[in-house]
Amino acid sequence: MHRSRREFFRTAMIAVALCAASVMADAQTYPTRMVRFIVPFGPTAGADTAARLFADRLATRWGKPVVVENRPGGDGLVAIGTFTGANDDHTLLFIPAGTFTVHPYQHDKLPYDADRDLLPIAGITTIVLALSVSASLKVDSLAELVALAQAKPGTLNAAAANGNADFLLSGFIKSLGLQIAKVPYRDILQAPNDLGEGRIQMLMSSLAIALPQMQAGRIKVLAVTSAKRAPTAPEIPTVTEAGYPVLELESLVGLFGPRGMAAELRARIAADLKAIAAEDPVIADRLAATGQIVNVRGPDAFAAGIAAQRAKLASIAKALGIKPAQ
Repeated sequence: MHRSRREFFRTAMIAVALCAASVMADAQTYPTRMVRFIVPFGPTAGADTAARLFADRLATRWGKPVVVENRPGGDGLVAIGTFTGANDDHTLLFIPAGTFTVHPYQHDKLPYDADRDLLPIAGITTIVLALSVSASLKVDSLAELVALAQAKPGTLNAAAANGNADFLLSGFIKSLGLQIAKVPYRDILQAPNDLGEGRIQMLMSSLAIALPQMQAGRIKVLAVTSAKRAPTAPEIPTVTEAGYPVLELESLVGLFGPRGMAAELRARIAADLKAIAAEDPVIADRLAATGQIVNVRGPDAFAAGIAAQRAKLASIAKALGIKPAQ
């Protein structure tokens, strides 16, 4: 009897060892064919630029093609659907975490389970979000903007990029009891021009799309939501420095793998991405021009960053009285 049990455990241990060896071998030989990056935006977006830069370097490193496919629309659901539908470890999702962390508060039902279907591989950049106003408002700080909104309720309009930027702005307006109307945009790239013309008065978006109008003197960027000032615009204070830490949020962009993707493979891809970023300073310079800060982090650190973002959004949702999808 004891011998039988020993044989069983020895067989089981051999099976586990063989399985682990197989996983490690798969991680070392990956990829075996073309890899796809699915991106939820068009080809001019900052995340798309990051995806293409890293895809190009990975293709050289791996000796296999790495292509970027743009699947915009549906608040990111089109891209996520394409990714989950493939269910293939050679089809990866390159996306800002804020695109999907707000989904439970925007949709009654979701066609995917983020914890099961979107496995963090690597955080790659942080998008610098900015709160901008029309220069015609003649305000120079967040405090002055709030004072104006309080003094003239119902006279200001605001717009925000989809995802966490929109949610963050809504929470800010609600927390201060401001009467500011939200203007929806199908293409947020049109909003900075409208802001410059005074058709809207406030905008929460990436710093990158605000910079041209700021440099032309038509809009003023009051603050950035990151913990540190943006390298491309060091004169702009952070929201915490401006006195409104409630607006601070790290907008993470990274790479995700499908359900069941081995942790060893995800760690190996993350290590390759980190090596590329360290070896090629051109990447950081190129992405800084799009309002992004390169900060490659592995699966665990990326997952922790996403968890922190979810906690922040949950607190905003509670303040707004919004319950997440079941």
